Amino acid sequence: IALLGAGLGGLFLSNRALAPARLAWTNQQRFIADAAHELRTPLTLLRADAEVLLRSRTHLAAEDAALLEDIVAEAAHMGRLSNNMLTLARLDSNASHREYEVLNLAEIALAGVRRVQALADQTEISMQGEVPESVLVIGDPTLLEQAVLALLDNAIKYNRRGGHITIRVVVKGEQALLEVSDTGIGISAEHLAHLGERFYRVDKARSREVGGTGLGLSIARSIALAHDGTLTVTSVPEQGTTVSIVLPRVHRTQLDRKEGTAGSVL
Repeated sequence: IALLGAGLGGLFLSNRALAPARLAWTNQQRFIADAAHELRTPLTLLRADAEVLLRSRTHLAAEDAALLEDIVAEAAHMGRLSNNMLTLARLDSNASHREYEVLNLAEIALAGVRRVQALADQTEISMQGEVPESVLVIGDPTLLEQAVLALLDNAIKYNRRGGHITIRVVVKGEQALLEVSDTGIGISAEHLAHLGERFYRVDKARSREVGGTGLGLSIARSIALAHDGTLTVTSVPEQGTTVSIVLPRVHRTQLDRKEGTAGSVL
C-alpha cells in the first residue's frame, strides 16, 4: 500500500510539474495559429495592390517596377509561409476538424498532377502519373491532397528546366504506397536525416530563390503520421529525389461487408 501510495503521489507530482509545459505548448500553438491567420489578409491586400500598380508598368520607372515585383514575390512567399504555419499548428494541436472517409489515393494523385501542371509547364518539366484505377485508403481528403501537392511542389521547385516528375501509386500488401520522383538536383546524404525538420533547407539561397519555406516536407510528414503512415526520402545528388508516403490500405472486401461505407464519414 505504501508503494502504491508513493507511486500515485509521484504520478500526481509529475503531472503537476508537466502542466506548465503543456500550457506553454498550447499557448505557443495558439499564438502561431492566430499570428498566421492575422497575417493572411494584409499580405493578400499588399500583393493585390502591388499587382494593380504593375498593370501600369509602361508608366513606371524601371526601378519602381522592379520594386513592385519584389513586393509581389515577397508577399507571395510570406503568404505561403503563414499558410504552412497555420496548417502545422492545426496538425500539432489536433484542432482541425478531420473527416475521415474512404478515398481513392490514385484519384488524389492524378488530381494533384492536374493542379500543378501549369506550374511545371513554366519550366518545361514533364509529368507522368503511373497509378492503378483504384487504391483505397481512409483519410481526410483535404489533408491528403495537401500532402500530395506539397511533394509535387517541391519536385518542381528543385528540378531542372526540362526535367521530369513521376508520381506513382502502388499496392504493397496491406499498404498503399505513393511516390513522387524527380530528375532534379538531388540531396546529399548528410542532409537526408534532417529533411522533414521544420524550416530546414538544404540550400537556403536556392530555397529563397524558388520561394521555398522549409515546411513542405514537414507538413507532408505530419499529415502522413496523422493517417498512421510514414514518409521517407531517398536521393542521389545530381540525379534526383524520391519521396514516399506509405498509408494503411482498405480492401474492397472490407467495404463489401459494410454496405454503404464508401464515401461516408468515419
